[in-house]
Amino acid sequence: MSILINDLTVTFKNNVTAIDHGNLEIPKGIFGLLGENGAGKTTLMRVLTTVLAPDSGTVSLDGISYEEKNYGKIQKRIGYLPQEIDLYPGLTLQECLEYMGALSEIPKEKCRERIEYYLDKTGLMEHRKKKMKQLSGGMKRRVGLIQALLSEPEFLIVDEPTTGLDPEERIRIRNLLVDFSENRTVLFSTHVVEDLAATCNRLAVMKKGSFLYAGSMRGLMEKAKGHVWICEVKDEEEARGLERKYTVSSKQYVKDGMRIKVISEEKPETPCTATDAALEDAYIYITNQGNFEE
Repeated sequence: MSILINDLTVTFKNNVTAIDHGNLEIPKGIFGLLGENGAGKTTLMRVLTTVLAPDSGTVSLDGISYEEKNYGKIQKRIGYLPQEIDLYPGLTLQECLEYMGALSEIPKEKCRERIEYYLDKTGLMEHRKKKMKQLSGGMKRRVGLIQALLSEPEFLIVDEPTTGLDPEERIRIRNLLVDFSENRTVLFSTHVVEDLAATCNRLAVMKKGSFLYAGSMRGLMEKAKGHVWICEVKDEEEARGLERKYTVSSKQYVKDGMRIKVISEEKPETPCTATDAALEDAYIYITNQGNFEE
């Protein structure tokens, strides 16, 4: 299973280009999609779910072209968790999932087995009799993910799946997605770098409708090698001086002052030492420096 995107362009009526001649291959496994709000991630997912037709370019799923005549065939192979979801507030959690399963034409017994499995995996078993309107935002997010998983799609698209979740819930959901991706393709869109670092080996970075990078996690961090520095300063005033000149990714108070992590094309003038780039550092580096290909 792979998804091929070639020269994809999407524009809106206000002449804003949401995706600008994008090229991307999404392979089997978890593939991360990283970018700030407004980068074009949601537009790309709307194209991939057949909700939005592009202005130009081509998309194919396992050789099936994204054309209107093929949309029904494609939709049967896709599961989708959108960024905003509101599932039948008057139904209980169990009723809601059974209804969603029926809409997907999943046999009743098989649907109930899958609901049991995913309620356990997401920590929602004890809440199954609650009305949807009684659930917290984080719980509703997990229910939304279950509905996307129920049909066991070959291609799962999840938009910010860990939004509103506490650390333990986030770990549970990330692990569930990793398990699910064993023989499938999962597109994991987020602006939370930590979630991708914990789940995937390959990713794409988007900014203002363009793909700045597509490739391996290691390759992305290699791009920032030699451009991340740890600087020691005496006080906040010196720290502000660094912030005026360079991109600062972290600040930490230490015994004799402050330790600042700086991302810079050249070595800063302040005494500092080179350090390895974390994924967050690499993301900040390429989104401020330009386009890269692996």
